[in-house]
Amino acid sequence: MITIRLTRVGKKKDPSFRVIVVDASKKVKTGNYLEMVGSYDPRTDRVELKADRIKEWIQNGATVSDTVHNLLVSQKIIDAKKINVLPKKTVPKVEVAEAKPASAPDSAKATTGEESSGEAKEDNVVAEVTATE
Repeated sequence: MITIRLTRVGKKKDPSFRVIVVDASKKVKTGNYLEMVGSYDPRTDRVELKADRIKEWIQNGATVSDTVHNLLVSQKIIDAKKINVLPKKTVPKVEVAEAKPASAPDSAKATTGEESSGEAKEDNVVAEVTATE
């Protein structure tokens, strides 16, 4: 599968990118790509793309990475909507509290001595210990 994607070039803390066409099954090393079809400098927002070559690769079945897709949309090379490339935030799961049976109120259980849960027994034990001290 052929992919159009970015590869980083430049010095440390001075990023610039090449837009390259590469076989997706191989790792990208320096100079190990099929064709360089443009460049992108995010610090100055300079984008240089070969629109005709990119369109030809896409017609021949090349896929486009999300970031390059957004660059192509902003440069009006392709007509589509931009893709959100940021990770989706996960919504914390809310645990549902277990419903207690509504057959008898808690005060009635305490006065009659009926306890159905271990928590109620522990509360009574703590109350007895503090009362005897």
